[in-house]
Amino acid sequence: MNLLKNYIQNFLSRAGSYVFITTIIARLFSFLASWIAVQLIPNNKLGVVLFAFSIIAFVFPIAGLGLHQSYLRFGALLKTNQEKEALFVYVFKKGIRATIIIILSIIVLSYFFPFTFEDSFYYITFLSLALLPSYVFELIKIQFRLQYKNKEFAYTEIVYNLLLVIFVGALSYFYKEKGYAAALVLTPLLACLYYVKKLPFKKTKKTDLSTKSKDFWSYGIFASLSNVVTQLLFVIDILLIGYLLNDAELVTVYKYLSLIPLSLLFLPRVFINTDFVHFTANIKDLGYIKNYIKGYLILFGAISCLLILFFNLSASAILQFFDPTFSKHEDSFMILLYGVVGILFLRGLFGNLLSSIGKAHLNLYITLAALILNICANLYMIPNYGIKGAAITSACLMWITGILSFVLFMYCYKSDFLNKK
Repeated sequence: MNLLKNYIQNFLSRAGSYVFITTIIARLFSFLASWIAVQLIPNNKLGVVLFAFSIIAFVFPIAGLGLHQSYLRFGALLKTNQEKEALFVYVFKKGIRATIIIILSIIVLSYFFPFTFEDSFYYITFLSLALLPSYVFELIKIQFRLQYKNKEFAYTEIVYNLLLVIFVGALSYFYKEKGYAAALVLTPLLACLYYVKKLPFKKTKKTDLSTKSKDFWSYGIFASLSNVVTQLLFVIDILLIGYLLNDAELVTVYKYLSLIPLSLLFLPRVFINTDFVHFTANIKDLGYIKNYIKGYLILFGAISCLLILFFNLSASAILQFFDPTFSKHEDSFMILLYGVVGILFLRGLFGNLLSSIGKAHLNLYITLAALILNICANLYMIPNYGIKGAAITSACLMWITGILSFVLFMYCYKSDFLNKK
């Protein structure tokens, strides 16, 4: 009990409560912006913009070739602010150049691609411009985390999503779908300008950072590719249901069945976003890492039990709130919930611990294997068991990836740190 108490107190001492509350508020603002867009823009016009933005959204993690991921992990290992500021300037300059190349590549490739929707090329070209300020904004947020300013990091989410609501409301009202597209580009740009004075661009002495190496670059690339594949893993079920069952209604049903279970994944993210820099800086301290793991597992074990109990009692009522016909799929909903518990309990922690010891490539391999298994299994499960088959496949893979992350972390941590002492 003392271990759990200490874990929560440490989380709160690092402004964890601010991160938690602002994350919820930011999600509400994001939902409000989406709701406003639906009210002001015809569905057929909005759909084209959303289609284009969904393509760009897949590219967001690899903006800057993932150097922001390297900045977070390697920056946490640096001891002085001077070194961290020098590293910021390095990833800013190199990342901007890499992002410009990525934007140009997207424009060229999309020009030759035969899109179904009219104006897709123009929207993809325009929305790709959002990659540049979005990359810089990620660096700003990471800078606050590296400086242990979690309170300021938490507020960045509020600033961003509040600007999003304002721009979506104003520009969509006057310019409809074109205004909505403009809002998606202007929001990260204005958010960056809001924090521009906090960027460490003052002249610093040249520092020879060993982090600026092949390992530094490869870590960022693997970490960002892992995020891309993870995004694809969360949507592949819907794509396969649509392809194999050819039933748009079942696609909608599965989308809403998975909405609540997947939304619960913000819980481990709040703790990891708050603590990642701290446990990476102390990664060689075996006692600290053991206590952190135990505290996390006790907390999320309790949370998982409460969630299972709550939804066992209320799943039917919640599904009927969305649509009375959804309640007949309650078993699929609960299967997905049991799967998400695997991420809450194992994958959410040990996947990030793998990243903290520089093994981001293992996360990529785990996710790629899960993606391939998902496709192979669902080619049988979906035609034979419908959306319940998709839920079973996803739930199993959530636990399998969590167990693999745990086993690989324990093996790598022991071989890379403990055996070298």
